[in-house]
Amino acid sequence: MLSMKKVSKVYQTEMIQTHALRDFDLQVNEGEFIAVTGPSGSGKTTFLNIAGMLEPFTGGQYMLDDVDVGSLSDNQRADLRNQKIGFIFQGFNLIPDLNLYENVEVPLRYRGVKAAERKKRIETCLEQVGLGSRAKHLPQQLSGGQQQRVAIARALAGEPRFLLADEPTGNLDSLMARQVMELLEEINAAGATIVMVTHDPELARRAPRNIQIVDGQMADFTLYQGATDIETRQPAEV
Repeated sequence: MLSMKKVSKVYQTEMIQTHALRDFDLQVNEGEFIAVTGPSGSGKTTFLNIAGMLEPFTGGQYMLDDVDVGSLSDNQRADLRNQKIGFIFQGFNLIPDLNLYENVEVPLRYRGVKAAERKKRIETCLEQVGLGSRAKHLPQQLSGGQQQRVAIARALAGEPRFLLADEPTGNLDSLMARQVMELLEEINAAGATIVMVTHDPELARRAPRNIQIVDGQMADFTLYQGATDIETRQPAEV
């Protein structure tokens, strides 16, 4: 589904080159749930931005559903992103003056989804995240955990094949974080492919597969079955 081979990203200024990713390799199969961890500045956000086609990469190959992303124009990447990818951000990014229904509707309007289909998707997704009865509420009338659920509903309404979550529990207390994680697990069990960046090792261990990024490279990955570590790999050089 998603394949990166020797992907690199270099940020160039007049004084210095910063290598955010170095020969980064990753294969994500359909239906996987992967947690990405690593220290601050390790390249996690750069990886997520490249995976979401929010920024270009410097070298290597990135394939998404057998499409060579590096060969696409800006408009073609935007079209592919709209068709395939849903985003969940740490900051929710809800529009305060719009109610929940309208917040979920905004990206569907941009995509040209017809009114009847929009209504069906919005109601279905708000029910899926447990907020069907609050469609007319404003974001400020909800808790942080509930606002994140709206953000998840908004991502799901586009019917993406691939969800990218950037610290989706970072602004939540531990109870709300666990509830959001349980919702993501339910969405994954229903067939969605999820890649989640997180700083929380407890939540990361709940994902069936963990990868760690250090200095722009994959340092190791671990497969989990529940809370039991069953396999860890490490390259010879990092």
